[in-house]
Amino acid sequence: MTQAPAHPWLPPARLALVTLALALAVFMNVLDVSIANVSIPTIAGELAVSPNQGTWVITSFAVSNAVAVPISGWLARRFGEVRLFVACTLLFTLFSFLCGAALNFPMLLLARALQGAAAGPMIPLSQSLMLSNYPPERHGFANGIWGMTAVVGPVAGPVLGGWITDDYAWQWIFYINVPIGILAAGVTWWILRQRETRILRLPVDAVGLILLIVGVFCLQVMLDKGNDLAWFGSPMIVTLGLASAFALTLFVAWELTDKHPLVDLRLFKQRNFTVATSAMTFGYMAYFSGVVLLPLWLQTSLNYDPTWAGITTASLGIFGVFLSPVVGRFADKVDLRVLVTFGMLLFAGLSFLMSDADTQISFQRLFLVRLPWGIGMPFFFIPLITLSLRGLAPDTVAAASGLFNFMRLIALSIGTSLSVALWDAREAFHDQAITAQVNAANPMAQHWLSRANELGLSPQQALGELATQIKNQAFMQSLNEIYWLVGWLFVGLSVLVWFSRPPRAGAPLPAAAGAH
Repeated sequence: MTQAPAHPWLPPARLALVTLALALAVFMNVLDVSIANVSIPTIAGELAVSPNQGTWVITSFAVSNAVAVPISGWLARRFGEVRLFVACTLLFTLFSFLCGAALNFPMLLLARALQGAAAGPMIPLSQSLMLSNYPPERHGFANGIWGMTAVVGPVAGPVLGGWITDDYAWQWIFYINVPIGILAAGVTWWILRQRETRILRLPVDAVGLILLIVGVFCLQVMLDKGNDLAWFGSPMIVTLGLASAFALTLFVAWELTDKHPLVDLRLFKQRNFTVATSAMTFGYMAYFSGVVLLPLWLQTSLNYDPTWAGITTASLGIFGVFLSPVVGRFADKVDLRVLVTFGMLLFAGLSFLMSDADTQISFQRLFLVRLPWGIGMPFFFIPLITLSLRGLAPDTVAAASGLFNFMRLIALSIGTSLSVALWDAREAFHDQAITAQVNAANPMAQHWLSRANELGLSPQQALGELATQIKNQAFMQSLNEIYWLVGWLFVGLSVLVWFSRPPRAGAPLPAAAGAH
């Protein structure tokens, strides 16, 4: 028998309204993870700092957000899910306004860090509140609605951020959150204020919190600055790496032995949660490798401007908008492992297809090849979310969602840094290998230089142009290798997911996950 909820199910009209409010809050939240990325040069210029200093706008948000996400479960038990979600949404809205109103760079950094901290609990709490108001047999559909905004936000962010910055002012990338946040918080409180979760006066795990802050801060700064500082050739990066490893190792040991842990790592004893979280972590790393590297390649080698590079990449989000609710419905009826396998193998095939790109590739081909990624993303993302929460006790859903999304954020950071570092390293290798073939004994190289001279280029200009062409080829070959590697990683993950044991399709769940 399916566990009955503590409150009657919401009428359809109110359920639709609260779903819209929660979805808007998620969209606003995930949009802010990436919307500022393309605006960094403009922000840095107007606030009189260097572009490298400007990247702290991203880092400050990411660090505070990554710390707040995994402690969402503890905060929810301490203050109540509805109250905490509404408070965080209003604070996020306030700090968004302060980001736009910042008069100098330190003010912006402080507001951005506070914005990230307020954003942390919003993602897991929105999911928990969504599931608590849908019958268990419709949890897949609820996750589909929730996932629709979570999938599109990071892709839409750079495009929307570039458009707002170019046509209006960078401050509006933050001001647009104000009406959305007020609406989302108001509707949620109006409908759910009488459906608050049980509150437990738990003691504060101060040691765990300090270790988490130190570990995540050092890890995030190391990942953000590693490529610029030649990674472990830099004493700063070595120090950050050792500090992060030490703090996070102590954090894990402490949380596993503390009576009232800040983050419930015992959730990893659940097979479905462990398999789903592992697949999401490595899958997200692979997925965002392509999301990050493709626009970089387009701008560095094919002379795309940021707007067109963003448009080319954003095509992968189009189908995700429409298919997420559909996949959510399938998740209530079909073996989740089948859905995830389809998404993973589609990603693998598309990665292999992208691994033969050349420097003459057209915008049309790039745009069209990216479109099917939007089909695979809901099949990958939504069933894994559903699988991670299947069978968990109602009062652990917020904690599980927080830990799951924390691993997703860390995967995004690691995937971004690792892919850029690997891309640069392989580019240097291919550049050296190709350059070594340019000599008097190579007839093709001599023919190219002769043609350049006939076209009026001096020997120095010809060699400079040849060096540029070689670098472009090296970047292309490096990108192709990474796509090939990503393809095989997705193949491996499609096998991993079969180690889970989800309930058979259509079977009642052991507990109404999130029902109060």
